[in-house]
Amino acid sequence: MKTYEFDVLLQNLAEITDEHADALFNAGCDDGTLACSAGQTWIHFDREAVSLEDAIHSAVGQVWSAGFHVSKVELDVRNAVAE
Repeated sequence: MKTYEFDVLLQNLAEITDEHADALFNAGCDDGTLACSAGQTWIHFDREAVSLEDAIHSAVGQVWSAGFHVSKVELDVRNAVAE
């Protein structure tokens, strides 16, 4: 498996709390780093998966199951895949 790096941007969440972090961790996002700046909140993932599609699909599903809405997924082509 490879490790894929990408950001999942959260919709309508301008700041983060410990409760937000706990909900995401409990949903399986333990390979993500929650961050917030200038009113935008996102989770940077370093996710191991068979494919980039599988990595993004599983991460977005876990974010949704934690009760958050995803606005978009971004990735830096130069850093998308780490071996």
